[in-house]
Order: sequence, then C-alpha cells, then structure tokens
Amino acid sequence: MPARTTETLVTFRRPFHLSQFDSAQPAGTYRLVTDEEEISGLSRVAFRRVGTTLRLPSLETKGGPEQMVSIDASEFGIALAADGEER
Repeated sequence: MPARTTETLVTFRRPFHLSQFDSAQPAGTYRLVTDEEEISGLSRVAFRRVGTTLRLPSLETKGGPEQMVSIDASEFGIALAADGEER
C-alpha cells in the first residue's frame, strides 16, 4: 500500500501543552511530521493519516539531537488554533 510522509513547520506564539508532555512546551517553531497511507479501492486517490509526530528541539544546545514524540493530531490542531486566538 503506497504511503507518504509530509513535514510542515508550525509556529506557536505562546507556550502550549499536549497530553503527551508533562509540562508546557515553549513558544517557537516545530516540525510536524504526518505519515499517511493510500486508501485502496476508491475511484480516486485518497490518503488516511496513520501517524503524527512532533519534533522537539534539543534543550541542551542548538544543533543537538531532536526528540520525536508521537502526538494526537486532533489535540495538536486544537492547541494550534488556540494559539492563534486573540487573548
């Protein structure tokens, strides 16, 4: 079954929290990785998301290794939308 991976840069203007983390993540730009697989048997090409990963920058030093954390895409979307709201 064909698969594809897309990477997107997302920027949070404020610290944000997801259930996968013990504490809030700092504001900044993060790399969001989405893995999808093709849905077979349809009359047109369509994909379904099978995994979403957020790459966290190293807290030690710039240029250090990144940590990759599997996240809930719906929860992430809510956090991103909340960051864009005026407070």
